[in-house]
Amino acid sequence: MTTLVVRLDRTDDVGRKTGLRTPIVGWEAIRALVTDIGLADPEDSGVNSLLETLRVAQDLRDENEETVVAVVSGDRESMVSADRTVARQLDELIEEHDPDSAVVVIDSAEDERLVPIVESRVQVDSVDRVVVRQARDIESTYYLLKQFLADEELRQTILVPVGITLLVFPILAMRFGAAQGAAAITTVIGLFLLYKGFNADEIMTGVTHQARESLYSGQVSVVTYVVAAGLTLVGLFAGALGVSGLDDPQSVFVPVMQFVFDSIPWLAMAGITASAGRILDEIIGEDPVRRSYLNLPFILLAVALVLRGFAAYFLQQQDVIGPLEVPSSEFIPPVIDGLQFTSGGRLTLFVVTAIAVSLVGARFAAIFSGRDELALTDDSDSRAESELTDGGPDSGGGESQTVRDLESDPRLDVKRETEASDTEVDRDDSDDGE
Repeated sequence: MTTLVVRLDRTDDVGRKTGLRTPIVGWEAIRALVTDIGLADPEDSGVNSLLETLRVAQDLRDENEETVVAVVSGDRESMVSADRTVARQLDELIEEHDPDSAVVVIDSAEDERLVPIVESRVQVDSVDRVVVRQARDIESTYYLLKQFLADEELRQTILVPVGITLLVFPILAMRFGAAQGAAAITTVIGLFLLYKGFNADEIMTGVTHQARESLYSGQVSVVTYVVAAGLTLVGLFAGALGVSGLDDPQSVFVPVMQFVFDSIPWLAMAGITASAGRILDEIIGEDPVRRSYLNLPFILLAVALVLRGFAAYFLQQQDVIGPLEVPSSEFIPPVIDGLQFTSGGRLTLFVVTAIAVSLVGARFAAIFSGRDELALTDDSDSRAESELTDGGPDSGGGESQTVRDLESDPRLDVKRETEASDTEVDRDDSDDGE
């Protein structure tokens, strides 16, 4: 009775780590294979499964059974290709050794999928699953903790927030209750995760560095940025006052529109002030002012007009504010003296004014950006460089300037005379030889 003790390897670990082709048959061949795989990867569980294959074969031999020890492997192209490779190798083993039964040795769930292929060709008496008692993840937990605690950045990022949470939660729970304490802690943790998720620390570092460079270089934009920040606070305060003065609003939409209506003039002034400081820095510098900087204040003003126009439209529809009136004045024509705009007329006026402001800004930026001068300078430089290097014809239609310069070089005349004298000497030598 012949028993085939076969080690199944679906993912071809044997071929990948040793370069050998399967099937590998024989006691001594598999013993050598254990050494090769162990040297290639001592942590591989395949070493243990190969040793288990030899042990099973040895036990069967002790019981006076004839055994054939073999290792079959698949390939790494695809699972279907791997299964077909294993089936072909099993057919070769069965045809050559004609076993009566088989004992299958496996070490993973992936290899266990090959068992039906063996069962379809020969009787399988046993399936030996090798489980390594020494798990690498459990064993290395201590070393992972040591590396974690040794990393200062990880300690500050993980341990410090956890420690603060454990200290603050009991205080909040005793002072306000467990539910309120848990809600506060959860809020802080959520803000911290958002802070880390959006890389706010890197953004703040970049802003701080830019502010320091601006202070040291004496840029005007530092002052205008501070003024813009103050105007922004004033705008937010004005918007909050406008919302607080509403009488029992029926929905959230009206307070939002009131906040936009009251705050947008201050916010627009803040943006225009900041952009004006940036333009002044560009003007003071040596480089020409870019077109985007010149156009930015007009764009901000146009957007502010559109937002205020829409907010006024909705508020006037809800009778929160009155219609827009043109005050009486001696400088205003009698036709429009005391004119009132409806909600639609006010919106149209603001939108048209915004479009006009944006067009004026685009024209202003196109005139004063200096792009045309730069383009002309670049074209003239490139044209002069091409005339000096490419050897093209000059404006007179004759030879190029480079060719004329070379022909007028006196060194070329000396070289021509030397070459002519050398030619005459060679001719005289040839005549003497004849």
